Amino acid sequence: MTTLLHIDASPRGDRSVSRKLSRSLVEHWLTHEPGATIISRDVGRNPPPLITEAWVAAAFTTPGDRTAEQHDELRLSDELIDELDRANVIVIGAPMHNYGMPAALKSWFDKVIRIDKTFSFDLARGDFPLDPIMRGKTLVVLSSRGEFGFGPGGVRETMNHLETHIFTCAHYLGVQESHLIAVDYQEFNDERYRRSLADAFAAIPVLVRQCLGIDGPVNVAAE
Repeated sequence: MTTLLHIDASPRGDRSVSRKLSRSLVEHWLTHEPGATIISRDVGRNPPPLITEAWVAAAFTTPGDRTAEQHDELRLSDELIDELDRANVIVIGAPMHNYGMPAALKSWFDKVIRIDKTFSFDLARGDFPLDPIMRGKTLVVLSSRGEFGFGPGGVRETMNHLETHIFTCAHYLGVQESHLIAVDYQEFNDERYRRSLADAFAAIPVLVRQCLGIDGPVNVAAE
């Protein structure tokens, strides 16, 4: 049975497109697998605090040598990593903010990518000393973007630091399969936007069935 970690990163409420997309995906998943466990983490409305010098010092202190204050410093990180560890599937609803991640989502990644918890570090590996500890997770990113052309070959491909950053970081969370459904043209609010939105919602049930093995592999990336 699937355990799905559902993360929303938009600070908006009902106006958020990425929230609507991620909610739709979770609802479709439960339609096919009603016994799935859903872990919800709303970093958009409850952003994790930024990491500090005290947090870094605590993370790099051997657990047995940590003070009570250092254990408190890492308490939220431990909670977030536990949610991640329990999940088979990670669903992230994220708008593009200034061509990259919302600050709240970046803070979540900073809290969960942690030495000896989600990755190991060994200089014996040479120039690639980091290695993820977790394995076998699937990531689905549902994004909304004000402009367009952020996909491969697009006019703004080199400006896309949202999904590219997420997929890079996700390697250290044990993600081995990634999917993207994106809405473009949001700021234009024209027929292109409405078509992009409709295509994204149409792609969601197809992707859910694919992830559950109900259908064979298909290309559902809405760009």
